[in-house]
Amino acid sequence: MTAARSAPTAAVPTAAVLVVGIGADGWEGLPDAARRALLDAEVVLGGPRQLDLLPPECAAERVPWPSPLRPAVPGLLAAHADRRIAVLASGDPMFHGIGRTLTEVLGPGAVRVLPHPSSVSHACARLGWPVEDVQVVTLVGRPTARLAAALHDGRRLLVLSADAGTPGEIAALLRDRGFGPSRMRVLEQLGGVKERTGEAGTADGWPEHPAPDPLNIVAVECRRAPGTLRLGAVPGLPDEAFEHDGQLTKRHVRAATLGALAPAPGELLWDVGGGSGSIAAEWMRTHPSCRAVTVERDPVRAERVVRNADRLGVPGLRVVTGAAPGALTGLPRPDAVFVGGGLTAPGLLEACWDALPVGGRLVANTVTLESEALLADARRRHGGELVRLAVAHAVPVGGFTGWRQAMPVTQWAVEKTPEKSPGADR
Repeated sequence: MTAARSAPTAAVPTAAVLVVGIGADGWEGLPDAARRALLDAEVVLGGPRQLDLLPPECAAERVPWPSPLRPAVPGLLAAHADRRIAVLASGDPMFHGIGRTLTEVLGPGAVRVLPHPSSVSHACARLGWPVEDVQVVTLVGRPTARLAAALHDGRRLLVLSADAGTPGEIAALLRDRGFGPSRMRVLEQLGGVKERTGEAGTADGWPEHPAPDPLNIVAVECRRAPGTLRLGAVPGLPDEAFEHDGQLTKRHVRAATLGALAPAPGELLWDVGGGSGSIAAEWMRTHPSCRAVTVERDPVRAERVVRNADRLGVPGLRVVTGAAPGALTGLPRPDAVFVGGGLTAPGLLEACWDALPVGGRLVANTVTLESEALLADARRRHGGELVRLAVAHAVPVGGFTGWRQAMPVTQWAVEKTPEKSPGADR
């Protein structure tokens, strides 16, 4: 179950809201259709920078967006519902732009979009990079830490900057995450008369570079420094990637657990008894749109979860400090639930099961006989698969090598079907 599309929440204007993409080249770079639309508008909404690009012959009332923008959109549109409304946006309005917000608020039928080449298209054209081979990360209104999830040796990134300080923040993050040798280039005012493509440099040497124009995009060619821990693109990161106090789902069991949870884009996970937050962090790393809530009763561990999420590039991980099942009340409905601790808490497993929609998955791990008995009973009632995961590591034994067995983990994995939904047996 992916996130539901927002229903229209504002009074729909009598005519479709026209959204016009505009570049750094301003009025001169607009096609005739876009110019005619702006000349015909009675009110133009947009950021101050975009509004300043309009010539005097555009006689429409100019209304700058307030901050924060999203909550103000329905009211502004309703206030001008009986007028011809145009909205200015940077580049392609449907690419990290206002076009998405407007279609979610009004519905796609009430919005008409006239796109302009995005800064990403301009940047790839200047750099000679195929657009389909580049990963785009936006830091506009988002924490710099989210860039960490995209760092892989040899990967090309285009980072949408929030302001003139973003390139320096990117360089600092690259150095901190072991990607100091990465090459960076700042491209400013793309498509305009003030366009500038800066010289390439490494993140290690970036403090020497002057602050760029606030309207910039940063090209990064990722290079991992020797000795930096390798973080792959699939679940099962090295245990050393996490700060923990021993409460950690170990690497091989973690990989099997994520396989059973089967994350898909846009889905939400409840990670109950988060410990170090490793399951939730790796769930979110599988796709940028994946979301997770970690529930952890220990405040010290909850803070540790936040640090791990930040370090691994998923700062959007929500952490709820409290004991389950009480702390589950009011959380958004999950697509999957992982229970890594607290299985013997009265009502916990039932609360997690009841919260799942049909098609949702539940995975629970334990190493104790008491909790294993609970999982065996849950399997009897709800079906699913019960497996035992055993991992052994080769270790020195005197002058030889032998196996050291880790505690076996019992795992119950189940998908909720219509036959097993609440009330199906009544």
